[in-house]
Amino acid sequence: MEANHKPDREQQELEQAVERAKLRREHWRETGEWPLGRALAMMGRFGWSIVVPILLGAFVGRWLDRTFNTGVMWSAALVMAGAAFGFWAVWKAMHSA
Repeated sequence: MEANHKPDREQQELEQAVERAKLRREHWRETGEWPLGRALAMMGRFGWSIVVPILLGAFVGRWLDRTFNTGVMWSAALVMAGAAFGFWAVWKAMHSA
């Protein structure tokens, strides 16, 4: 067996990746670059998609910590959960197209 021989599945995945890249390039050529305002709006949307869940986690966590006298346990856990959710939401939004 040759060293450069790839199994059929890997070859198909590579071909699909090349085809997706071709389609993205064609789409970019047809539509052109985004206007500056649209690009800034997208960055702002993604930023708020991360910040809002973090702040909600902080507020709810602080309330739970005061209610149950648990130090910063709930605040830390919910801030981390909010950050994870925010980054996941942005990742899904970026890859949904």
